[in-house]
Amino acid sequence: MPRLGTGIGWRPEIADTVEAMPGIDWVEVVAENVCPGHLPESLLRLRERGVTVIPHGVSLGLGGAERPGPGRLSALAERVTALGAPLVTEHIAFVRAGGALTASPHLEAGHLLPVPRTRDALDVLCENVRIAQDALPVPLALENIAALFSWPGEELTEGQFLSELVERTGVRLLVDVANLHTNHVNRGEDPVAALAALPLEAIAYVHVAGGFERDGVWHDSHAHPVPRAVLDILTDLASRVTPPGVLLERDDDFPGPAELRRELDVVREAVAAGAAGAARSTGTGKPGTPEARTAGGGAAVDGGRVGDGGPAVASAATAVNGPTAAVDGTATAVDGPTAAADDAATATEDAAAATTAGTVPAGDGVRQRLGVAQAAVLSSLVAGTPVPEGFDRARMGVQARALAAKRAGVVAKVAPELPAILGDGYRAAFLAYARSLPMSGGYRRDALDFAGHLLKLGRPDDPGTRRELREWWLHRAGPAPRPRGLAARARVLLRRS
Repeated sequence: MPRLGTGIGWRPEIADTVEAMPGIDWVEVVAENVCPGHLPESLLRLRERGVTVIPHGVSLGLGGAERPGPGRLSALAERVTALGAPLVTEHIAFVRAGGALTASPHLEAGHLLPVPRTRDALDVLCENVRIAQDALPVPLALENIAALFSWPGEELTEGQFLSELVERTGVRLLVDVANLHTNHVNRGEDPVAALAALPLEAIAYVHVAGGFERDGVWHDSHAHPVPRAVLDILTDLASRVTPPGVLLERDDDFPGPAELRRELDVVREAVAAGAAGAARSTGTGKPGTPEARTAGGGAAVDGGRVGDGGPAVASAATAVNGPTAAVDGTATAVDGPTAAADDAATATEDAAAATTAGTVPAGDGVRQRLGVAQAAVLSSLVAGTPVPEGFDRARMGVQARALAAKRAGVVAKVAPELPAILGDGYRAAFLAYARSLPMSGGYRRDALDFAGHLLKLGRPDDPGTRRELREWWLHRAGPAPRPRGLAARARVLLRRS
């Protein structure tokens, strides 16, 4: 893997700051937020200076029950080529569920959700990873995610799950030490034990980010300074292996240039402390050596299938038969065609390719069991159906509220006219909408659906505001933008000022 050095997540809000910041060796950009034919000028200037740009995908859903769609894979490959990236990264997560595989409504999470650490889920993930690897022009690395809830009946630890994934697919790892801390607080998992079990030689790079704790739950916000607990995990990792790269993630509430530079300096100091500690040690423990792992760390777990997927699959499968009929299942996926239509056309080819590559394809029965379980979980989070048996209801409530809050925040960014038109009532109105109507496509589609929902209810109450919202909806919903009068445009501008 290439030696990357110290980097930062590139975001439009801090583009000028990143360009002017000394010591930035590379940047990471959310793949879905750039267009291959129209890259931001800031990214082009960074590339001209020799700064590596790595696309970081968020919508493949490789941990989902469906095979990754050719359309999504092709779009990600185009971004890799446009950016001249040496590798591409994604997540070990599912982001959608339902559809033809489970004969249930198609649902979008709009966020990364944890995969059950079961044999069924691992078999499906390994096949999906091999399909993605065959379609992408550069090596793929996958990130461990932060989770607010746990699946009941899990059969593997995080270290075992990741270690076997690497052994069976050869995929690289993007180790997010902030997510290890999140899972320590929220799920009681030991980050030291997780590091000890990881195949350290497979690390592509490392993520570092901040968050906050509320009522005993850690929220991986990417909007706060990196806490000492996360830096300590980074130091521990750096004492075991020299990471090829370390990247600071910041997605919101951006500080000034001086504070960002200070955060990067603190990250560098944590890495240096780990390297210095390893250098002082004798015998085992030097960075970059396999012996740095504790005895048995990184050892493969028996790859044979176990049982019928465990109680998590069984209980969630029961719950999916609940009241999901009200959920709109006619929508498109986050990117490209719907998952079911996109994937069905290539299922046979994908299975053959996986067999040739040495990964036994996950059978349709395995995928269906996983799909039913994930559909039940996602439906309970976004459509108000009962929480499947065995899950922590309080934590599932926290996750449901977090998903709705994220929807409200992202829609406000992609359609800033909506909070401008609705004023202080925007957030409450959106959260009420999100409680009963799940996201069925992307966030821009969600913005249109929200506005249409309000108009159907005869809201907002003020006739002038309702007329303005209707004009916005008609302007955005048609096949081509409608000409807007000067008065209407002036009203929106005045509200935004």
